[in-house]
Amino acid sequence: MPTIRSLVLLSLMLACSRQDAALGDHRASDQATIRGLDSAWGKAMAAKNVEQTVSYYADNASILSPGEPIATGKAAIMASWASLLTQPGSSITFAPTTVDVSGDRAYEVGDYEITETDKAGKPQTTKAKYVVVRGRQADGTWKVLVDVSTTTH
Repeated sequence: MPTIRSLVLLSLMLACSRQDAALGDHRASDQATIRGLDSAWGKAMAAKNVEQTVSYYADNASILSPGEPIATGKAAIMASWASLLTQPGSSITFAPTTVDVSGDRAYEVGDYEITETDKAGKPQTTKAKYVVVRGRQADGTWKVLVDVSTTTH
């Protein structure tokens, strides 16, 4: 009897360990996916493609930019990006330094550089930091939920 009980327990333990391995830790692949999304997002910004840039946001996302009201929802986010990307001489680049994933949420911290033309027509470049929070959507894709820019160097 103890042998049968031991075999049953061993079988259960093996089944559970296989299930855990099958579920696995997907953080590394999720991080790679997000870094790939960042690369494509940056290309959309560089091309000044407002619609493509905004497509990386969830429908109810928010942007918090220094000195600006919070932009929530696709229409407000579209207006925010359009005001930047349609300016002559404007540009933005960014590079994540940290991407961390926990379940269906991820955050990234990084550096960005934005160039805008001032009222005198001279380019003004700001180098600062940002935080982006992403959420995995029902279809498995990652979308930006919150995009926060700072003016901290």
